[in-house]
Amino acid sequence: MNAVLLVVMMATAQNPTPTQVQQALQQQPGLADMVRSRISQSGLTPDQIRARLSASGYPTTLLDPYLSGATAPSAGAPSAQELAALQALGLPALGGAQTLPYDTGLVRSARTAPSDVFGVDVFQRTTTQFLPLLSGPVPPDYKLGPGDNLVLILTGDVELSYSLPVTREGFVLIPQVGQVHIANLTLDQLRDVLYTRLGRVYSGVRRTANATTRFDVTVANVRANQVYVVGEVTQPGAYQISSLGTVFTALYAAGGVTERAKLRGVEVRRLGKTVATLDLYDYLLRGDTRADVRLETGDVIFVPIHESRVRVTGAVLRPAIYETKSGETLADMIAAAGGFRPNAALERLKVQRILPANARTAQTTARVTIDVPMPGAVLPRFALEDGDVVQVDSLEAATEQYTVAITGMVQQPGTFPWRPGITLRQLMVLARGPRLGVDLREVEIARLPADRSRGQLATTLRLPLDSSYLFEGNGADTPHRYLGPPGVPFPARGTAAEVVLEPYDNVLIFRQPDFELQRVVTITGEVLYPGTYALKAKDDRLADLVARAGGLTPRAYPEGIRFLRPADARGRINIDLPKALRDHGSRDNVILQPGDSVMIPEYQPSVRVVGAVNSPASVLYRRGAGLDYYLSAAGGFTQAAEKGRVSVHYANGDVRTRRRTLLFSSNPAPGPGSEVFVPAKDPNAPHTDTVALFGAIAQILASTVAIIVIAKR
Repeated sequence: MNAVLLVVMMATAQNPTPTQVQQALQQQPGLADMVRSRISQSGLTPDQIRARLSASGYPTTLLDPYLSGATAPSAGAPSAQELAALQALGLPALGGAQTLPYDTGLVRSARTAPSDVFGVDVFQRTTTQFLPLLSGPVPPDYKLGPGDNLVLILTGDVELSYSLPVTREGFVLIPQVGQVHIANLTLDQLRDVLYTRLGRVYSGVRRTANATTRFDVTVANVRANQVYVVGEVTQPGAYQISSLGTVFTALYAAGGVTERAKLRGVEVRRLGKTVATLDLYDYLLRGDTRADVRLETGDVIFVPIHESRVRVTGAVLRPAIYETKSGETLADMIAAAGGFRPNAALERLKVQRILPANARTAQTTARVTIDVPMPGAVLPRFALEDGDVVQVDSLEAATEQYTVAITGMVQQPGTFPWRPGITLRQLMVLARGPRLGVDLREVEIARLPADRSRGQLATTLRLPLDSSYLFEGNGADTPHRYLGPPGVPFPARGTAAEVVLEPYDNVLIFRQPDFELQRVVTITGEVLYPGTYALKAKDDRLADLVARAGGLTPRAYPEGIRFLRPADARGRINIDLPKALRDHGSRDNVILQPGDSVMIPEYQPSVRVVGAVNSPASVLYRRGAGLDYYLSAAGGFTQAAEKGRVSVHYANGDVRTRRRTLLFSSNPAPGPGSEVFVPAKDPNAPHTDTVALFGAIAQILASTVAIIVIAKR
């Protein structure tokens, strides 16, 4: 049944009649073909289909027009009863919609909105309808009756099989044996009867081991019982359910209970007497179905209207409205709600109550709030009344809780919840202990001041600590001691008294003065002992490092030192190493920093000339030779050379550029291992007219001379 069809039926009437339903079905062309296809794909044989229909209370020939080999039905669309019978076969409904059992001619919609009443939604879910299995053996206590279909099989001296339907009078007719009354017998009781009746006809049927004829009897199909579900259910009426069905089966078939239902007192009436009263909370809360009753034809399931109810809200696992029975207390309702959530405030609960009419002074005072204390988080025996609302508060937000904080030399500084009696040692454990370089001689605690009249924000305390705060060791046999590097001496274990913290204390753990791990620097190249050295003091200098490395080798070229400082991305620093080695107070004898790298190369007796020269090459160093010597050895300038910007890059990182003016000239002399660089002119730069420039200069000079002559006259 598709969604369009459901809409049509819902629009027709709130409770459509069978005629209205059939008219809506006639408007769906092709529905009969869909039924035939669904049945053919199920894999069920015609006999199996008829057996299931009979067990569910439908006529056995109801779906014969749609079975394979049958002629197509001529009456048009299938009836609502035929569509409902598809689910009795265990087949999904057409179009994915929920086709509900055919009962009183009403076609029900799926379900209503969710309810706040605990347990109501469970019985409104119609996906499975709690239908009993139509296959498999019947329970041992199943009592046979009219409508059941039995199978009797004889083997041995004879090989016979009989299908034995139970008549309305409770008999089965066995060929050559006659009528056997089986109503209200179980299968075991029936077997005792058959030993006697079959033994009169088949001599081989005996209870002894040497019997030559054996028999077995089983239930092939069970009957359908008609029961009545009335009271606070979604759709009261008469229902045909399997004889294996129970009270739960009937409640699911009736669409569940309403919000007004009494879930803790469902009555089963048989022949005018109440034979059972079910508390559905046993099933809903504990999954206990032992009180469920198997129904018989004519049984009435009556769901009365509820009596006392309370609402449980707040920090419980399952807030809802719950029914109460006589004698149940607050603790029982909290247990029904699943208990407290972890964030529940367990000091006290609140119960809102509506006063009885004779206790009210006015409508505005009809409600009261009762405070229910919980000593030790144990619920008292507090009796609830109808309409009570139990409020379980949640804990306050973290910002509203008392806290203590710890900062400084601990592994995990932070803020932690305060509790009465918490000590500084326990707070240190929460902070995962001290860090390397901690000073455990004393601690500072900033505490809220008792007097703020003068604007005080905090009162600071200095309290002693000892080595036990390092957590190594566990007693006299294993004394506490500092396992890290040497530092300031700490007082011995157990000399400091325990410090109890107050709310909002802020603890500061100090660092040892000037404590830090070793600073290391690297020296490579032409020294006797290259390697990575740890500085002895914070004022160690470059000359000290060279001396610790054994000094320079005969092949060393100190003027070519490469000094790198990664700290703060300083990079290469120009150092005059010979001056640093001669004068300990020289600015070139720098104080070393962690990570410094010193490389002293071998002597390089050449000068490299690159850039805008005719023959870039390395030229042997010549003592006393000037810049022009090396430029000439490299073939001189090219036409594009920028002659006035020639620079010399020395081996130690210095860079000097040629400078020529009318009154001054500077030609840096290259040294061993240096590099001469001749840049090229920028082709996009504006061109200078030399003739015009000199003409302008001559004109200026002539004007100057004329002014001087006139001035002298």
